[in-house]
Amino acid sequence: MKRKIIYSLGAILLLASIALLINRNKIKRLYHTIHLFDADVIAENFQNMEAHYPVRLMKESTNPLVLPENKWYRPQGDFQFESESYDVNQYLDYTRTEGLLIIHRDTIIFEDYRLGLERDEAHISWSMAKSFTSALIGIFHDKGLFNLDDPVGKHLPDFIGTAYENVTIYNLLTMSSGVRFNEDYGDYNSDINRFGRAFAVGSPIRDFAKSLEREREQGTYNHYVSIDTQILAFLLMKLSGKSITELTQEYIWEPIGMEHEASWIIDRDGEEIALGGLNASLRDFSKLGLAYKNKGFINGAQIIPADWIEACLNNDQEHLKAGNNKLSSNIHGYGLQWWIPVNNPDAFAMGGIYNQYVYVDPVNDIIIAKLSANHNYKTQGHITKAIHFVMFDAIIEDILIKEKEIRN
Repeated sequence: MKRKIIYSLGAILLLASIALLINRNKIKRLYHTIHLFDADVIAENFQNMEAHYPVRLMKESTNPLVLPENKWYRPQGDFQFESESYDVNQYLDYTRTEGLLIIHRDTIIFEDYRLGLERDEAHISWSMAKSFTSALIGIFHDKGLFNLDDPVGKHLPDFIGTAYENVTIYNLLTMSSGVRFNEDYGDYNSDINRFGRAFAVGSPIRDFAKSLEREREQGTYNHYVSIDTQILAFLLMKLSGKSITELTQEYIWEPIGMEHEASWIIDRDGEEIALGGLNASLRDFSKLGLAYKNKGFINGAQIIPADWIEACLNNDQEHLKAGNNKLSSNIHGYGLQWWIPVNNPDAFAMGGIYNQYVYVDPVNDIIIAKLSANHNYKTQGHITKAIHFVMFDAIIEDILIKEKEIRN
């Protein structure tokens, strides 16, 4: 009898120890998530996400695309934004730039790393990942597996009865789902911050997506809802039977010729955070911009359908147009998970919070990629996107002036 009691107490203690360990890990991850953007640790965190969150790895390409280098340019000068003057290099410092890469005519003309970031090191993408997800959607759309006017519920029956049931794939791509969502990172109780905390303690992304509610009619208003991209990822996984990591490796990382290892952050169920969980090097982020600039042809092959890229950059519907648009909650235009800058309608960009960018100017054949750890983003909000886009245009103008001087 005494032995049974001892065994029972031992079992209880073992279970208690396991429960304590699990909860301790959850608490540790929650604490890290809440303090992820603190000024003294933000750069280190952005460069080491895999140390705190579960990830699924991708290998570098067996046929890497190594761009030629002629690093003759250095950013300099001033630019104007809303009657204020900014020094380019001071603003790069102020926004805690970790890496800056400039490609002109498919040649690297400037490359710089700061705050501990290395050339081959993976860095969190945040919402730049959305453009990679869109590229996968385009590749699979070209296979004829779905139509853009298909509702979510047609392919994802577990979303029947949710706010996403009747939302079309096209309206997900254009951030026009009509789903209510507050993406203010400065608001502790915003939907996006609630999502981050829920993920940190192990709540599946899928469950969070199903909890959202409808706010307005779909396809009538452009409002940024990160979960819209996550639904696209669920669609890709359902139709392909593969993970987002496997799809990215097979259809993007390998054929485009990515030079370095990368990873996707995954949730408790092993599903990737497709709305912003890609970790990659600055050079490899820039290559998707290079592919889009070249209409999907890169590393000797047509990787992304050219007509998909044309569709991605088409925002001719009223609610997707740039400017002071009463049908949109932002001043920039929006395509299929790509931004169309209000200051330069010929350019396009992928962007992530805390100032991650790949800015593409196809007219002048220039790509500017920037990774940052700007802890000021919480208080400054999305105004920093507008400032960056204007700064990028100023850098492009300076490049063209200096290039002309060299030729003469």
